[in-house]
Formats: sequence, C-alpha cells, structure tokens
Amino acid sequence: MIAYVDEDGNITSTPPDPTVKKKKIELEDIEVSVSKQAPIDPEDLRRKGKVTFFNESKGYGFIKDLESQDSIFVHVKGLVDDVRENDQVTFETEKTPKGLSAIDVKLAV
Repeated sequence: MIAYVDEDGNITSTPPDPTVKKKKIELEDIEVSVSKQAPIDPEDLRRKGKVTFFNESKGYGFIKDLESQDSIFVHVKGLVDDVRENDQVTFETEKTPKGLSAIDVKLAV
C-alpha cells in the first residue's frame, strides 16, 4: 500500500492530481513564533498573607498565603518592614532548593 499526503497534511490513498497547479510558498512567508502575551503587571506578582509564625531570635518564620492557603517560608533577609505574628503582609516569592520563599515582605496598608 502506498500512502500520500494531501495539501492539508492528511494521509490518503489517492495520489495527487498532476493537473492541479501547486501553490508556491516562499520560505520568508513561513512564520514560527510564540503567541503574544500581555505584559505582566508587577502588582499581579505580589501576594497577600498573614504571618503565622516568626522567631525573631532565629530570624525566620512562615506566612500563610491568603489566596492559596500555602505556608511560605520567610527569612529575615526577605523583610522590608519588621513583622510579628498575625501581621497582614504583602510579598513576592522566589523558588529556592527547598521550595518557595517569601521576599520583599512589607506590612499591608
């Protein structure tokens, strides 16, 4: 059995008609790209959460993300403002070898 591919890329057992004029496609007319996406607003990257635990002497704690309910680690190096337990905060996250970590942590206004 012989298989043919038609102009739409479908496999068929019918050979192409030699009397039909073929379309010539220029190499420059072929475009391969990623669809355009709207630019990301920096405010969309900020999350809101509540400090559930913070040990000032050891310099780390955890923030509970209000949207996803995830518990996210925070180190004193990621703080902009001083925080205590039960404070409402805004923050961004970064991936670390041990999971997500909160950075740029600020008290919510």
